[in-house]
Amino acid sequence: MNAQRGEVDVCIDGEARRLCLTLGALAALEQAFACNSLAALQARVKRLSAGELKQVLEILLAAGGNPCSVETVLPNEAAKAVAEAFHAALG
Repeated sequence: MNAQRGEVDVCIDGEARRLCLTLGALAALEQAFACNSLAALQARVKRLSAGELKQVLEILLAAGGNPCSVETVLPNEAAKAVAEAFHAALG
């Protein structure tokens, strides 16, 4: 794991999976939430619904090379992993 690249691990079904906040992931998130700037996206991710949190987690997992189902991830673990990925990549 390389936190400087925005990489964070999350446990899914007992297995560590890597999330990564890449430029491509940022672009996908901006498009998914109709944000026209990074500042707008950062504000938007602070108030996600459960479905939106699931979508963000899926995008970050795909960017980390670990696309998988996130149905069994606990909400607090998902929120923590997403927050850590943003913090690691953007400070």
